[in-house]
Amino acid sequence: MFLSALELRNIIESSFLPKRCQCTLTPELSMTIKVYSDRETDHLDLIKTGIDAKHLNGCREINELITELREDMQKRADVQPLHPDRKAL
Repeated sequence: MFLSALELRNIIESSFLPKRCQCTLTPELSMTIKVYSDRETDHLDLIKTGIDAKHLNGCREINELITELREDMQKRADVQPLHPDRKAL
């Protein structure tokens, strides 16, 4: 890994702004990423565990990971049912 853990966390967490993102990294470089709906609640939009950060050796790999996570979030949002108080148009 060419970046420090702090730099890698900062890149990933800032890529999901304005949502709150928490990135944790074990000493073995296994990463967990949590993306929250907003800054006030603990409602998760996405959680991804077991990411091997050893393979994040450059901008391309980091961008591919972020793109994959965003696509996963979008798929999850597309299949969630409407809240009971909201009506379909």
